Amino acid sequence: MVEDIEVRTAYQYKLRPTAKQAIEIDRWLSMLCAQYNYLLADRFDWYERNRSPINACPLVCHIPELRDNPDYYSQKKTLPNLKKTHPWYGEIYSQVLQDIVKRVKVTFDKFLKGDSNGKRSGRPRFKSRSRYKTFTYPQIKDGCLQGNLINLPMFGKVKVILHRPIPDGFKIKTASVTKKESSGYYLTLSLEDPTVPAIKPNFNPDSITGIDLGLKEFLTTSVGDVVLIPQHYRKSQKRLKVIQQRVSRRKKGSNRRKKAQTQVAKQHKKVADKRKDFHFKTANNLLKKYDVVVHEDLNVKGLSRSMLAKSVHDAGWSSFLNILTTKAENAGLLVIAVNPSGTSQDCSSCGVRVPKKLHERWHCCPNCKCSLDRDHNAAVNIKNRADGHAVLKAQRLLRNSRIG
Repeated sequence: MVEDIEVRTAYQYKLRPTAKQAIEIDRWLSMLCAQYNYLLADRFDWYERNRSPINACPLVCHIPELRDNPDYYSQKKTLPNLKKTHPWYGEIYSQVLQDIVKRVKVTFDKFLKGDSNGKRSGRPRFKSRSRYKTFTYPQIKDGCLQGNLINLPMFGKVKVILHRPIPDGFKIKTASVTKKESSGYYLTLSLEDPTVPAIKPNFNPDSITGIDLGLKEFLTTSVGDVVLIPQHYRKSQKRLKVIQQRVSRRKKGSNRRKKAQTQVAKQHKKVADKRKDFHFKTANNLLKKYDVVVHEDLNVKGLSRSMLAKSVHDAGWSSFLNILTTKAENAGLLVIAVNPSGTSQDCSSCGVRVPKKLHERWHCCPNCKCSLDRDHNAAVNIKNRADGHAVLKAQRLLRNSRIG
């Protein structure tokens, strides 16, 4: 039996609220932040009253008044009473309030039980008003977009800059409004994609390249093509230093300090936007040339704790690989991750291990006399490791049967 798979994609648009609407968005965020902190405090209150150290339970102790564990449903039932005791909460759409209860549940469950992999997060923090920036409509009606306006329930129509249209057949599932201190207000639409990503039946398994990501060059392909690394963050450090010093000199809590902090945020956004644009263009160029792209399954999180942390973050490998994979899926192409162990040390011609230190940038094999750039050698090894991939094997058999 084949089950239907729901695939989601997200489109983000700039909002242009009026001055009155901007004040109202800030007011909603302030009220929702207070409710989030109240519900989280209610969870912590039960947790602190009912927990006991396993190896230090006293024989005589005070037994607190027992009460039910506040879960998603019990906290959700408090919302009608909230609107009676605090009538101004009645101005917020009910499903937006319910989404706050869900956010608290997810956050607290990750603290107590862990995520789907069993990995627990740290103790949840109460949010200050400046850190609470988004509210979500978990369900929104079809036809909410009317020209360049979006109709948000119990809020009204807000102008939105539709820089790209919603694709035909896509259904809007959720809508989120986010305030960014550096650049204003944004609308994020979660769309249901009816076309489940699948490999194109006619993709060419022999149109394949391996890519080696690096810090000297951003990437090197298995045919020797090189993409230079732009180093957007390092180029902006001089400007960042000036405005960060400006923040440190101004009095905490003052309006002048807030203005300086906004300048810092805007500069970081410029860097992030340039990096994202570079990643998209690089991924697009690769997928125009090749049907299959092979890369190393890198432990970027581990590398970001090393002495190379600043350069790794500046390169943005994780972001690039996510973009590359998503674009390949949407185009019906294939991206493969392979084991990174020894790709720089093994000879791509004969397979002999040729140890090299990090500063040695040229590969010269004493066995087969293969001589080429270290990153080019690694890219060829990465490509070769994908030869046994199941999808490639199946596609080659299919193409051979058609030819035969």
